[in-house]
Amino acid sequence: MKVTPTAIPDVLLLEPKVFGDARGFFFESYNRKAFLEATGLDVDFVQDNHSRSAQGVLRGLHYQIQQPQGKLARVVAGAVFDVAVDVRAGSPSFGQWVGEELSADNKKMLWIPPGFAHGFLVLSEYAEFLYKTTDYYAPAYERAIAWNDPQIGIAWPLPCAPLLSAKDQAGLRLQDAEVFP
Repeated sequence: MKVTPTAIPDVLLLEPKVFGDARGFFFESYNRKAFLEATGLDVDFVQDNHSRSAQGVLRGLHYQIQQPQGKLARVVAGAVFDVAVDVRAGSPSFGQWVGEELSADNKKMLWIPPGFAHGFLVLSEYAEFLYKTTDYYAPAYERAIAWNDPQIGIAWPLPCAPLLSAKDQAGLRLQDAEVFP
């Protein structure tokens, strides 16, 4: 597994070793020992999530203020632009973002540590997005930051207005959001 720190070093881009031939391909999407050896992170994943979304759907920017979740994200069909925003007030990268294209073709994964807001934009006709979490979903602690907050300034690759849920339409600006100390 190849691990590359992003512009925010706590967020990691992972590229698995893919074995392929005329029949197809094989790769380990997760191996706890290999993850630890490659990243130095000993995490305990407790939940797997799978979503399917249409082109132009933007989900996020979500995080849990208590029971924060680390996420290991990947795409098994289609392509997304995946984004992590540092919402740890004491961090030197507070309010900064990184984004990576994850797709079924490139098989890349993104490690988003606890203390980050997360979102993605579907680039293909549809996308199936999978992610492992280090804590359980806790709706009482879920928060959303506005996807288009000018303080953060995410350069979403948008050809038109995104399709948003009511929750995401009501996302707060970072300056008004509850963040991690």
